[in-house]
Amino acid sequence: MPSSVKSNRHSLDIKSNVELEEFAPERDLILERYEIIREKSPEELREIEKSLVRKLDWKFLPMVTAMLLMNYLDRINVSNARLAGMQEDLGMNDTQWSAGISLFYVGYIISQIPANVIVAKESPRYLLPACMLAWSTVTICMPAVTAGWGFILCRFLIGLVEGPFVPAVSLMTSSWYTKNESPLRMSIWHAGNTISQALSGLLAAGILDNMEGLASLRAWKWFLLLEGIVSILVALVSFWFIPNFPDSTGTYFLTEEELAMAQYRQMISAGGLSEDDSGGHWDGFWKAMKDPFSHLFAGIHFSLIIAQSYKDFFPSIVKTLGFNNNITYLIQAPPPVIAFLVTLGISWSSGRVLEHGFHIIGPILVTLVGAVVMITTLNVGARYFAMILLVLGPFAGLSVQISWETTVVPRPRTKRAALIAYANCVSSISHWFTPYFFLTNQEPYYQTGGGAIIAGCGLTVIFALMTKWYCAKKNKALKAAEDANGEPEGWRYAG
Repeated sequence: MPSSVKSNRHSLDIKSNVELEEFAPERDLILERYEIIREKSPEELREIEKSLVRKLDWKFLPMVTAMLLMNYLDRINVSNARLAGMQEDLGMNDTQWSAGISLFYVGYIISQIPANVIVAKESPRYLLPACMLAWSTVTICMPAVTAGWGFILCRFLIGLVEGPFVPAVSLMTSSWYTKNESPLRMSIWHAGNTISQALSGLLAAGILDNMEGLASLRAWKWFLLLEGIVSILVALVSFWFIPNFPDSTGTYFLTEEELAMAQYRQMISAGGLSEDDSGGHWDGFWKAMKDPFSHLFAGIHFSLIIAQSYKDFFPSIVKTLGFNNNITYLIQAPPPVIAFLVTLGISWSSGRVLEHGFHIIGPILVTLVGAVVMITTLNVGARYFAMILLVLGPFAGLSVQISWETTVVPRPRTKRAALIAYANCVSSISHWFTPYFFLTNQEPYYQTGGGAIIAGCGLTVIFALMTKWYCAKKNKALKAAEDANGEPEGWRYAG
């Protein structure tokens, strides 16, 4: 963090060849906007910043991680419920089941852009918990479903209320953490994605194998009921741990000095541009649509989600190893846990060196190898190792990609919100067709699904390289403008 006072050393060449050293304070014009902290010493500013980050790391970050864990768990719970007989009980064939998976993403896409733009202007402190309460309520209602159409309707409604959540958390993370800090923090809350996959298998082993017939309910119904109840409890607790934005959060969450520091840090990270948003709700959306970065990041996100298309069918893929249901549930856990640990390291490195493109390309090429192994061998050890590789690339890539887009397009907030939601919407379109690549008649190799994963990996590499090239082009233009005006080097696009 730049200090409020810097020491400038000027060497003055006098006729007597005596060098005099002049020390003069350099004014920090950004810091001077914040009256409550502008007179603080560098040491005091560092202490305020440490206190701010510590509160964010121990209040906001764990809360959104828990909420996202439940969010992703809710999204994939039907995968294990399918193994426990849900599809057969509802009289659905493979095409109808895949339609239910796809319809979730229809609702998911419809709500994202308008909801995230509204969140950027309004109060995420209340809107995020409200979304969670809504999807949890629908989940609790799912055990009452008796036919395929009810399953499809519930999945659509869950998608509709879940849609705003991940883009809103991405927006908030980029509003509170600096561009160096956000990759690691995004990978931590994105762990909800990876850990939910592991937790889903463990819960399935505990519930689906032990609660069959309890109170005359099928085990898969208990699975959905218990998950929905826990999700409601987490939503209620979250009202006390979710802030608004740095310019609209009261002292219920941070002190006045910490709030001023949060705004100051964001301005420094964005090259002196304020987080304050002006204009109407949709002004930022149209700005995002005119920016080539929006479409490049949408391309990366779309490709990464195709590479992750195995996710809704991961239990079925693991089942091809030939173990019984209980072991199948349990051995789902290690791949996402390993992917989470690797993702933490990759995201930390990305934030430290402010490089994103190659931090996406490296892991996704590993996933490409995993897909090739999956579709070419039935060797149990090789296939299980391939499943670890499948999980690793998309999770690491998504964490870095979300941080990249919010770093490159920092202001205004509604534009950033629209970009995040737009990229997420475009990526979600893949869910309309990829579920049809993992039908039961494709077992055990799932060659069509594996081919889709390979294509997604290749497209990710292409779009990441294109985005790095465009960043370099924009930086070259900034450098030329600075040289022409005799200005020092300023803010740059992080590739």
